Amino acid sequence: MLVSLHFVSLPTAFFILLAVSVLSALFLLYPRVPLNFVRIHVGIISFPPIVALLALVFNNGSVIFGPWRLDSLSWLLALFVLTIGLIVQRYSVRYLLGDRSYRKYFALLTLTTVADSVAWLSDDLRWLLVCWGATLLGLTLLIRLKKEWQVARNAAALSGRLFAFSWLILLLAIIWVTQAAGHWQLSLILTQNSLAQLGSWERTCINLLLIVAVVIPAAQWPFQRWLLDSVVAPTPVSAVMHAGIVNAGGIMLTRFAPLFSGDAAQIILLVLSSISVLMGTGIMLVQVDYKRQLVGSTIAQMGFMLIQCALGAYLAAIIHAVLHGLFKSTLFLQAGSAIRHNESMSRTTRPSSFLWTITGSVLGLLVGIGYWLTSPEEAYQLISALILGWSVSFAWTQLVAFGYGRIGRIAGFSLFAGMAIVFNIIHTAFYRLLHETVQKGIQPPTPTAIFLMFTLLAGSAIGAWLARNRSSTSFAIIYLWLVRLGEPHNDLVESHPKYLAQSLSRGGNLR
Repeated sequence: MLVSLHFVSLPTAFFILLAVSVLSALFLLYPRVPLNFVRIHVGIISFPPIVALLALVFNNGSVIFGPWRLDSLSWLLALFVLTIGLIVQRYSVRYLLGDRSYRKYFALLTLTTVADSVAWLSDDLRWLLVCWGATLLGLTLLIRLKKEWQVARNAAALSGRLFAFSWLILLLAIIWVTQAAGHWQLSLILTQNSLAQLGSWERTCINLLLIVAVVIPAAQWPFQRWLLDSVVAPTPVSAVMHAGIVNAGGIMLTRFAPLFSGDAAQIILLVLSSISVLMGTGIMLVQVDYKRQLVGSTIAQMGFMLIQCALGAYLAAIIHAVLHGLFKSTLFLQAGSAIRHNESMSRTTRPSSFLWTITGSVLGLLVGIGYWLTSPEEAYQLISALILGWSVSFAWTQLVAFGYGRIGRIAGFSLFAGMAIVFNIIHTAFYRLLHETVQKGIQPPTPTAIFLMFTLLAGSAIGAWLARNRSSTSFAIIYLWLVRLGEPHNDLVESHPKYLAQSLSRGGNLR
């Protein structure tokens, strides 16, 4: 029956279901509502992503629906955000059962993900500002969920200040561009006639404001501290951050792609993102806290995503945001089993074959060269070829070269081939879905991309040298610096949470 409905009816159903989800979340806050209603609430919020999937499948191009711009990118992002929100809430039904903030948690999580999804559907920039502000406020309150705990309050205070600064910078950029263009509708602002109203210096200043507005929620240097401190929040909150919040930078710059192209702001974003990639990778390698390892990895991955935007590869940035969000949120939800997993992995050491390892290196080199030669006119393809070639070599080494005997290598090769097929299917599906919606940006000069590639290679080479020379002074200095970057400040550490002792002395409910 849904298939026979006209396309315009799907947006109507979608927004009605979003409103019902919000009402369900508010109803859950009423103390007399039984806690078992949470399961009904999870069932209610499962309908909006289903409708978003139907709208994505039966998408008839870009449609302006009131203040909303509904196209394949909008529906994909709404589906992505709401699906992660649904999975996290379903996971949390038993995970947080007994917590005194149980009702508040589900309400905040619903309101945050709903506001986040609506923000990326907005064509009216006023709605974008309101919904994005509500998303950042909801995330701050989720970090502060354990408000009795001083550590959580301190982490939320830092996040809130940075988020407010980011939102005000975005507000300034939007007011500037709308006053110059004379429109609040993003689709009208990004036309050639409207962009022609902006001088080159105005365009550069607006783009610099956009950079500041997006690098803060993306936890890029020098604003990475809030994400490292957010590990005090419940683990599902860290998972839901990847539903279009920490990865919002790539989404927002993709939406503003015709504006964010062709000036010095791209170079500045490249520099900030490259520093963040190296720093995040270092934090991930030196930390022993599993959640902080994941946070370091997120900082690095968000840096790669913004590098893609700076190089004009917005389609690659969206694919990266969606796939990384799904992958990393899953890792956070599995954080509780990380110790057992590491123990089981540490018991086994697998021999490798030099010949098979060389074969993987040669295969990675050939794949990288072949990928680059297929589109030599694109500067970003040089970076893509490097990353793809290294990934192929690494996967071959782990799956085939380290296999046990003939059976192990056959199994590894089968898995390797299956991964290659899945990669090709996913890449093709995303390209067919988004190539008409996501615009291709103006890329910086090829020497800039080459310089970036050598910067990343030099960072990797320095890291490899330090790993082989762990007794050197340089290794000790860099290691301790990275540890210090990833460690919490004094006001974010309590060996014995004081609020638990206070609650116990008052005879309070410790759930």
